[in-house]
Amino acid sequence: MEHRIIGFVIRETYLKKDCGVSCRNSFRIDCKEGVTLVQIEELPNGVIILTEEIPHVRSAAVGIWVDVGSRDEKPEQNGISHFIEHALFKGTASRSAKRIAEELDAVGGQLNAFTAKEYTCYYAKVLDEHFPLAVDVLTDMLFNSRFDQDDLEREKNVILEEIRMYQDTPDELVHDVFTGTIWQGHALGRPVIGTEEVVKDLSREDLLRFYEDHYLQGRMVVAVAGNVPHARAVTALEAAFNKVGGEKRAQTRVRPEAKAEICHCTRDTEQVHLCIGTPGVALGDDVVYVFQVLNTALGGGMSSRLFQRIREESGLVYSVYSYHSSYHDTGVFCVYAGLAPSNVAQTLDMVAAEFAAVRNRGITEEELARAKNQLKGGFLLSLESVTTRMSRMGKSQLYLGKVLTPEEVVTRIERVTLDDVHGLADAVFRPDRFTFASIGPWEDGAAWKSALGRLS
Repeated sequence: MEHRIIGFVIRETYLKKDCGVSCRNSFRIDCKEGVTLVQIEELPNGVIILTEEIPHVRSAAVGIWVDVGSRDEKPEQNGISHFIEHALFKGTASRSAKRIAEELDAVGGQLNAFTAKEYTCYYAKVLDEHFPLAVDVLTDMLFNSRFDQDDLEREKNVILEEIRMYQDTPDELVHDVFTGTIWQGHALGRPVIGTEEVVKDLSREDLLRFYEDHYLQGRMVVAVAGNVPHARAVTALEAAFNKVGGEKRAQTRVRPEAKAEICHCTRDTEQVHLCIGTPGVALGDDVVYVFQVLNTALGGGMSSRLFQRIREESGLVYSVYSYHSSYHDTGVFCVYAGLAPSNVAQTLDMVAAEFAAVRNRGITEEELARAKNQLKGGFLLSLESVTTRMSRMGKSQLYLGKVLTPEEVVTRIERVTLDDVHGLADAVFRPDRFTFASIGPWEDGAAWKSALGRLS
């Protein structure tokens, strides 16, 4: 069968000096010392396969990435993407749910899946010799699941228990309250897991219809990393993926409008859990690297300003951190803290004071260097995992349509300047851009508004 080789990404690692890498369809690349390839191939039906052969390991990770998540659900479908993820583990025409669980366990492998706001991933990690088995199990689940009515009803109860467990975890739940406030009325603001009310009403027909509408050939990316040559990976995958049908069409998504509002959820908990944040930037925006540096300096680790000044110097919290999350067309920056009600007002003042300091004066040369090194080190160390390499390829292809080399990522981090960080902080840390959400035995919007006065 004819395939189209659509790209190579050269990256540092372990092939011999002056090697020649032969690629399908007579493509050839002459490599320098210490180079391997990420090879990208498109099947005739639009499914994209990315591979990175790493000869010095014994493992292989394979992930099937589907361009659908909770963002693509209507309000009456909230949680259906996550439900389908569960449903595909419940048995196929040839495998029971128990057999699916046993097959990779029996060879020391791992099988799992997760649903996010804009994608769903089904993945496995095995010894290289068991790669064909991993592909067979994953593709059997993806294309031959029975969606048995009794199985679905049992799994619905499992998901309802998962939702209730999540509702009892305020330090996690507050992030959904925050996104639901900043993006209220938009699918990005709804929880990936769904709500009890909606999940209870989802039927087998609802799941099948959503599956048929979204699990399409042009919305699937397969990423393989480990000791598996490209040709072997494609051979193992192509027969199963020829079954993928449906019209090749992109998702239609509307960009959300951010709301700068306050939301309190009063609960009888020991702590108050707070989220304070602003709109961020999309994953494809070059400013994302500036945001990563700003976030790292402000609240991205134990040496960050927020951790040092609010926890270490003042002892007001156990947990305080910040993060920046990016999506196709938007992003969000958020600071989280969990603390006693009596410490909230003082902590809010200190958080706002750090926002004001970075907005007015930027960060120091020392902070810039430390943040860059922290980002580079964390990124490069993560590449020692074949699962991380697989995930990076799959997510990059879905979001960017390409895979950046590690050298390109490091270069983009290195290019960030003090002026870049200061300019970004001045643009985003403004009183009219902040959203505030809390869960716990505290409700005082005036305290947050007073703290915001520092930014005026």
